[in-house]
Order: sequence, then C-alpha cells, then structure tokens
Amino acid sequence: MKFSTSELLDELKNRTRQHLQYAEILISKTHEELNIRPSSDSWSALECLEHLNRYGDFYIPEIKDKITASDTTPQPFFKPGMLGNYFAKSMLPKEKLNKMKTLKVMNPIHSQLNKEVVEEFIRQQKQLLELLEKAGNVDLQKIKTGISISKLIRLKLGDTFRFVIYHNERHVVQAKRVLENN
Repeated sequence: MKFSTSELLDELKNRTRQHLQYAEILISKTHEELNIRPSSDSWSALECLEHLNRYGDFYIPEIKDKITASDTTPQPFFKPGMLGNYFAKSMLPKEKLNKMKTLKVMNPIHSQLNKEVVEEFIRQQKQLLELLEKAGNVDLQKIKTGISISKLIRLKLGDTFRFVIYHNERHVVQAKRVLENN
C-alpha cells in the first residue's frame, strides 16, 4: 500500500480541522455537560480530550524536533511501515468503539478538569496543522520518531502523524457519543 504524500497530508489536515471545529463547539458547553460520564468507569468529554492532550504533550514536540532537524527532501509517495500501519489503523474508530487499555499516566479518569482542557486541545490541534504544513517539505518515510510507550520503537513520520490524528479521531468520536447520549 502506498499513499500520495500530498493526499495523505490533506486528509490528515482535514481530520485535524474537524477536531478543531468540534473543540470550538465544546467551549459553549457547560462545565457540568463536559464532565458527565455515562458510567463510573467511562470517560467524560473532558477526560477524552485530556487523554489526547497528554499524548499531544509527547508527540507534538517529538514531531516538531524531528521535522526541524531534518534535511530530507519531500517524496511524492509514502509507504507505511508494518508496525506503524498497524498502530494507525487500530486507532480508527469503529461503529462500536472497542475498548483499549491505556497507560496509567495517560488515563485521566476522575481528574478535576475544566474548560482549560478544551483550550489546550485547540492549541494542540493548531500546532498539528502547522506541523502538517511543514511536513510537506520533508520525507515522511525517512524521518523516524519515538513513540510514547517505548524508546526502542521508532515509526516513520507519516505513520506517527496517522497514529496521532486517528487516535484524536477515536476520542473525539467518543466525546461526541458521551454528549449525545446525555
């Protein structure tokens, strides 16, 4: 499987813009609405975004550093790595969201959260859009990034973008479902 680099970046920018637009809608919700959880062991909309912010705190600087340090030339096509493709595809939301375990440090359940979480998510989405723009000037295949769960595993930049943005998609869908069902 191969992607046109420009089409891949456009798709990822479009998804990120949608996440940004949704977060901007959340600003108008009340503190109570944003903190409702369907059950005691489920996340509220704010907890979904806080979880994403925690991942963004790792991946955004990691991506930025690798793009900044790169002297590669953009390529017309991107071929995902086997592991990166698996991680990215596993993040895409399904009709019935399959539960996945998260690292304890990334689990925001029962945290005291407010709208600053939404504001931070908005900032991070804007940063991702800037990085996606810059990614058009580098080789998504050659640049490798670390991942949050292991210093030993490195993914192609294109796969890292796909993983992060599909992960965002997964939890934005989760937040929407929480708010729609209450």
